[in-house]
Amino acid sequence: MQLMIQTFHKYSGNEGDKYTLSKVELKEMLTKELGSYLGNAQDKEAVEKIMGDLDSNNDGEVDFTEFIILVGALTVACNDFFLEYNDKQEKKK
Repeated sequence: MQLMIQTFHKYSGNEGDKYTLSKVELKEMLTKELGSYLGNAQDKEAVEKIMGDLDSNNDGEVDFTEFIILVGALTVACNDFFLEYNDKQEKKK
């Protein structure tokens, strides 16, 4: 939990409100921290889509609660991937 909090605050507040991520801050965080998971973090449209999906109150920024939704979604996706991967490995044996 500490790592998630530290990661959020590493990028929040570089522009404006220190408790939210602007679009620029979100893109920087996605690129530097999650680039290998998201693949298209450099793609402007991908960042726009992620921002739109996360910004539930439509204020143009992502607060910590909205950020946690991203973390949860990525965790579920990784879990599903590894469950499938492990099943395939078991069948090969």
